[in-house]
Amino acid sequence: MVSLRGDQAAGLRRLFSRPQLRIVTFAAGSIGVGKSVSVANLAAALARQGREVLVVDENTDDSVAAYYGALARHDLQQVVNREKSLSEVILAVAPGVRVLPAAKVVKQLASLSAAEQRILLDSLAQIGRPADVVLVDSSLDHPLGFSPLGLAAQETVIVVSPTGASITDAYALIKKVSLGYARKNFRILVNKARTASDAQAVHENIAEVAHSRRLARLDYAGHVPLDEYLRQASRLCQPVAGLFPDSPSARAYQTVAADLLNWPRADADVGGLEHFVQQLLHLSQRIDPTAIYA
Repeated sequence: MVSLRGDQAAGLRRLFSRPQLRIVTFAAGSIGVGKSVSVANLAAALARQGREVLVVDENTDDSVAAYYGALARHDLQQVVNREKSLSEVILAVAPGVRVLPAAKVVKQLASLSAAEQRILLDSLAQIGRPADVVLVDSSLDHPLGFSPLGLAAQETVIVVSPTGASITDAYALIKKVSLGYARKNFRILVNKARTASDAQAVHENIAEVAHSRRLARLDYAGHVPLDEYLRQASRLCQPVAGLFPDSPSARAYQTVAADLLNWPRADADVGGLEHFVQQLLHLSQRIDPTAIYA
């Protein structure tokens, strides 16, 4: 584990010193629920509310950058390997929104040497503009069963669609992470909901089961309705709020984004990104695939 004392810690504090920094991981139990689309559109909604957003993307396929029509050619791992600079890897995809492709490095965090960890920390000090919100689009196929980013983040949002298979898969993921790592609080974002009451029912049902089995508390993060405007915007590689600002999905993302900024904070969240990086490197060394797949 690399010490964050000295210049590295000071640099991170300077560059990520926003007192209200929020770090939120988005996960899903299965493909097809619209997780990456939600992250891309929430990033745009937060930027429209005046926030600087950094998206850390674990995905190689269906990346967040692709939803903005950008091509992620490089990965943070190449910075660790000293093959690329951070400026060559990070993508400014829209005003107020940057994407940091990190699929390769996240899968190898547990095997990084002390020197490589120092390079990773030093590279973060080169990002430049401070971020108000960090959104992590986690991969469904992390080799350890669940991304360390989801464990280190202040909040983990499980994206679920109102189908039996999606709900079952989301519950299975929550159960594995709760039992394997004692994570006892998640938020549920219901995507592709036909009505607000349908979305509330999905949350209430899964939350009741998780509570009755003493697994976790599942708070409601909101819902995004089925919306043809969202599909059109996705096909055109644009956030729905930019093309169709008055559409049902655009309004829903603005509501979820505003709520996200007001989620209560735990006392342990005061460390910001510095604390997040400490936790991430620590957890990556300790994560036990046997436990997570149990």
